Amino acid sequence: MILATDLDGTFLAGDPENRLKLYQLIATHPDMQLVFVTGRGLESVLPLLVDPTLPSPDYIICDVGCTVVDGHTQQPVPGIQAGIDRLWPGERVVEAALATFTDLHRQEVPQERRCSYTCDPEEVTQEMRQVVADLGCDLLFSADQYLDVLPRGINKGKTLRELVEHLGVDGENVLVAGDTLNDLSMYEQGFIGVCVRESEPALLDATESRARVYHATLSGCGGILEAIGHFGFLGPLGLAAEARDILKPGKSDLVIVYHRLPYEEVIENDTLIRRRPSSPNGIIPTLLSFFADGKEGSWVAWAVHDPTTDRSNRPFETHTEVDTSRYARLRAARVALTHQDVDIFYKKFSKEAFWPTLHTFWERASFREDHWQVFLKVNRLFAERTAAEASENAVVWIHDYNLWMVPAFLRELRPDLTIAFFHHTYFPSADVFNVLPWRREIVGSLLQCDYIGFHIPRQAENFVDVARGVTPVEVTQRMGCAPRFLTYGCAVGLDEMTTEIRVNERHIGLGAHPVGLDVSRVEQALAEPSVQQRMEQLRQELGTTRLVLSVERLDYTKGILEKLEAYERLFQEHPELVGKVTLIVVCVPAAAEMTVYGKLQTDIQQAVGRINGQLAEVGWSPVQFFFRSLPFEELVAYYAMADVMWITPLRDGLNLVAKEFVATQGLTDGSGVLVLSEFAGAAAELRGALLTNPHDPRELTATCYLALAMQRREARERLRQAFSIVRHHDVTLWGKEFLQAVEAQRSAQRERQGRKARRINSVA
Repeated sequence: MILATDLDGTFLAGDPENRLKLYQLIATHPDMQLVFVTGRGLESVLPLLVDPTLPSPDYIICDVGCTVVDGHTQQPVPGIQAGIDRLWPGERVVEAALATFTDLHRQEVPQERRCSYTCDPEEVTQEMRQVVADLGCDLLFSADQYLDVLPRGINKGKTLRELVEHLGVDGENVLVAGDTLNDLSMYEQGFIGVCVRESEPALLDATESRARVYHATLSGCGGILEAIGHFGFLGPLGLAAEARDILKPGKSDLVIVYHRLPYEEVIENDTLIRRRPSSPNGIIPTLLSFFADGKEGSWVAWAVHDPTTDRSNRPFETHTEVDTSRYARLRAARVALTHQDVDIFYKKFSKEAFWPTLHTFWERASFREDHWQVFLKVNRLFAERTAAEASENAVVWIHDYNLWMVPAFLRELRPDLTIAFFHHTYFPSADVFNVLPWRREIVGSLLQCDYIGFHIPRQAENFVDVARGVTPVEVTQRMGCAPRFLTYGCAVGLDEMTTEIRVNERHIGLGAHPVGLDVSRVEQALAEPSVQQRMEQLRQELGTTRLVLSVERLDYTKGILEKLEAYERLFQEHPELVGKVTLIVVCVPAAAEMTVYGKLQTDIQQAVGRINGQLAEVGWSPVQFFFRSLPFEELVAYYAMADVMWITPLRDGLNLVAKEFVATQGLTDGSGVLVLSEFAGAAAELRGALLTNPHDPRELTATCYLALAMQRREARERLRQAFSIVRHHDVTLWGKEFLQAVEAQRSAQRERQGRKARRINSVA
């Protein structure tokens, strides 16, 4: 069958449960073709295609029948569109002919092959009708205010009839649905039809005597479902045989969805051992802490299960315990991925397509459709596992861009859930993000969330601009960024941010939540005798030499090569520093499979060799380069001894290393200076840091020199400001504030639903 339906008041209306039921019915019925038939222009229809819960139309008839395109490609349907084009005299001709009717107001909406106005009914005179007729056009007036000038003989019904004949479909297998008078032409073509409840009275009167038109008792999608059952389109078993069951709720009120498991798996003597992560970041313990009080929960993450390479024949465990002594009712819900899945989904696609784009290096990105399909498959598996874990009305907290598409799949499976998302990486501006071939799908998925968190306001505002490019967005709440964040003090500063938007009647909360540091971890490291010993050893080795420290991963976003070139220039401009300053670069290697960093590694090593070769003296090297990962405890010793911490990424979502340095210096009463890129998210938060532009080579050099020359009193005051922020806004507060924001958004949503229900009941 073909379902040809109007949008506003019809396919986009009705009780949410009936909408979901109809949408799932269409998605699971391969023989049902969907045609949008609307008065909107094509540009106004395209944003609807962003919503992943809305079925994709096979065809779109818009502009009140003047435009007809393939729903998947948005290209004109051959033959039909050309015939309409021949009948249209042109926009300028129509405008000129109607210019004398001063009470006509042109609608400021996208439109093609028609001219749309608003006016009062008494303004539609016989003279006006004659002017339109002389142009070879038709005049359509509906809802007592909308006037359309259309090519002669063209309307929704005429174009739909031509499309049905073009497809070779029997007209008896077409169901049309509408709610206003400009839908009447669809019923006049003799198709079986339904007028949904709350249709325009004039439409109901015009179709009252038509036996093949059903007047539904339910509004929107509910009325369409009534008609499908009434006319028996799905056979004797009716709707029940076709509707897909929504997954039954699980047991967890809080579900964490993160790519990493909360433990490590290693093989020792052919035995699988699970243990606490050897190098835990602060986020995993924080997320685990929400389950420390015996609260039931699930942690969804991937685990490699590849029978083609694993000869142990161990059965895959879908669920495992995490730590019964600490989190008695927390279980890990594992998503089984093959080695190839992980290689494409994470190591290749996420890092070669999304990572460079997010960090504004789009020219380095590689976009492959086959990799996108693997990405979708993995995200769908995550969503299905999450849906099975979550209890009714549970909170699901999804983490980072690897799982962008989970909200889309999850919302369809479990519309009852509160979906929260935190974006750990930088989120770029629209002109950068929009190079992604799949931007509409990604944004549509994120807009299924109830709450989305970013590190800083700038990133949240960038998301709003990106969303505006794919769908109409109404900003419903804003707030000032000061004093929590810098406003005009750095490249990523902002004075005001959006905290809630409305898209297609959905309210989505937005927030800035820079991830905090686990300060206690730094305290514990400093208390270790081995760390104290290493600090003393470094004091003796350095002597009077000033230490500039850089700790970065091997990545083109980190600005390591630019930093080395600036450091080389430092000695050219200040030769008195030769022999008195040493730069220690700790460069953490990328995974062996990520060959994209090979050339960068070579360039860095060559720069280090060149600097040392030109400047090194007996007993002194200008650069000490460690191309390996150092234990956290050893890094803390270096943090404590550094005179300058030089962190200059070209773009960074936050940068926790900066906070580790500040915490170490603050806990040891140090006076080290943090030189921080103003393009790192932390720059908007860490007052007291000495900000620099890593894209300006001379400023990069000058700021490093300023840090080395800074008076100790000023350095201590700057450090005091930064340490106050790091200590208060720690990782525990980060997690707590995020979930509080999610709960506030959920409460506001319940209140909106309650008000809506009360209005409906009062009308009834």
